[in-house]
Amino acid sequence: MSSKIEQQIDQIEDFIDSCRYQKFSKTNIIVDKDELDGLLEELRARTPEEIKHYQRIINNKEAILEDARRKADELINEATIHTNELVSEHEIMQQAYAQADQIVRLAQQQAEEIVDRAVVEANAYRSSASQYMDDMLGQLEDNTTQSLENLTAIFANFHNQLSSYIETIRENRTELLPQNEEIMASQESAGEDGYDAGMPAE
Repeated sequence: MSSKIEQQIDQIEDFIDSCRYQKFSKTNIIVDKDELDGLLEELRARTPEEIKHYQRIINNKEAILEDARRKADELINEATIHTNELVSEHEIMQQAYAQADQIVRLAQQQAEEIVDRAVVEANAYRSSASQYMDDMLGQLEDNTTQSLENLTAIFANFHNQLSSYIETIRENRTELLPQNEEIMASQESAGEDGYDAGMPAE
């Protein structure tokens, strides 16, 4: 079962795969920026949710320890009750004390063993959850880095194309400039001739 973050990354990849290629290109695609921004924003929103989920798993250690302490307290309480029942019988008072002491020691030993096992289990559980979360975040980092590299390549190609278009425009303007200057010079010359022809002789 994949996490919500992994599902969101799959949606981003599906979106990129669904984008149309630019004309005369098999590598450059046309991306709807708003839709891509929306997918990335949803990914950012889901990341803290996933981390909180695994944080709750780690926090279950306290619940395990609390359950172990409760069971230990129940054992001690049962031992204490049994001790009281034994010492209530006067004729077997000494035997009751000895048995009660043994029962209490055994109960305490069992309680300590339960707590120790719970600590070991909780630590193992936390370590496993932490490792899984680290692996998941590592995969998320790799996928995000790959997506960023893909987008960087797409925008780099777009930038190169625009630069090429600008260079072409500048070359065309440079080619047209001498012609424009000749036309303007011709117009100025024609104007001067007409002015001289219309002036009265001194």
